Amino acid sequence: MAFLFLSSRFPNEIPQFVFPPIVRHDSFQGREIVKKYWHVLNIGIQNSLTYRVNFLFRIVFGFVPLLATIYLWRAIYAGKQTGAIIADYTLSQMTCYYLVVTIVDVLTAVSEDDWQIAADIKDGNISQFLLKPLNYLNYRLCLFFSGRLIYLVVSAIPLGLFIFCERKYFILPADALTFGVFMISALLTALLQFFTSYAMAMLAFWVLEVSTFIFILYAFEYLASGHLFPLDILPPVMEKLLFFTPFPYQMYFPVSVYMGRTTGNALAQGLVIQALWVAAAYGLARFAWNRGIRRYSAVGG
Repeated sequence: MAFLFLSSRFPNEIPQFVFPPIVRHDSFQGREIVKKYWHVLNIGIQNSLTYRVNFLFRIVFGFVPLLATIYLWRAIYAGKQTGAIIADYTLSQMTCYYLVVTIVDVLTAVSEDDWQIAADIKDGNISQFLLKPLNYLNYRLCLFFSGRLIYLVVSAIPLGLFIFCERKYFILPADALTFGVFMISALLTALLQFFTSYAMAMLAFWVLEVSTFIFILYAFEYLASGHLFPLDILPPVMEKLLFFTPFPYQMYFPVSVYMGRTTGNALAQGLVIQALWVAAAYGLARFAWNRGIRRYSAVGG
């Protein structure tokens, strides 16, 4: 790797006195690491605030397909008798499903992180991170969470107004425990989406243009995660097959937890499986990074 040879490229430099290394306690090192990434988080927040108007327009225009979907389902229910149930959903439950999908999307969606990571690799900006005591994956994770935080703050008012207008359809969690489990699942969803996008962006080490792969992944995720429709309205065989993939845990599972449709043993089992998918996505992201960096350094990156 290129940065490993820095000390041997200048053999004629004046020798320096070598002092014994300073031994630091683990607690001190831990504080330094936290301080370092907290600084990255602050920088990410400041950068995201620069584009707060873009975030606002994104969430406002995001209501257009949401409204279209809600009115489509209302038209479907209107053609049936009052109080009709479709696939075990009433009209209120179906509307609430899409409202909660919007909330989870605000909390967890990867916006432009994969594009930025791919651009860093393609433009050679990744080289600076090889010379610094900074883990690139942790660096991007901090930027991801800072972006989500600002996006949540900016979208809170328009999203709150929209939910207020649809308040007769909005269902609150059954209890505080359900809400707490929902937040844990939403956090796991955010990590799963980020690590998956990070691993996909690593393809930039091997191909010049990753947009096609990103769009394909997004299309699969949009259809198979429950963005477009609740997965339990599908035939049982197809629903079970989808749950062998990570996609349902990127949207449908936390929404079903919020709405109380997943409880008991199924809830505990779902959380464990979701955590395992997060661990698998993290391992894939680290593996792709290590292999990519070897290739990047071998060609003089």
